[in-house]
Amino acid sequence: MGIVLTEVTPERVVGTMPVDGNTQPYGLLHGGASCVLAETLGSVASAMHGHTIGRGLALGVDISATHHKAVRTGTVTGVATPAHRGRGVATYEIVITDEAGDRVCTARLTCLLRAPG
Repeated sequence: MGIVLTEVTPERVVGTMPVDGNTQPYGLLHGGASCVLAETLGSVASAMHGHTIGRGLALGVDISATHHKAVRTGTVTGVATPAHRGRGVATYEIVITDEAGDRVCTARLTCLLRAPG
């Protein structure tokens, strides 16, 4: 997938992903690839939050994504920010934009938080 994390905190996780190699047959960024980027960023953020409360194992239980714009080339950037950070679940909104800053996808990920072991 080529995902690179560029910022990681419980409040904000940012990552990039190349479009090249992540396209569907029409040459557009694959919606599933956008979901992979969103789940990666949201899961890392959830785990970071969970770690602060002794529940650092984040398990994705729900993801939804709205695809706003097609992208054929370049790199997309995703930013995950919290919608809810509780003791049992964490929900993050992930906004994915293209190199021009246009919104490509909006996703929401909810993770179950558990203590490792």
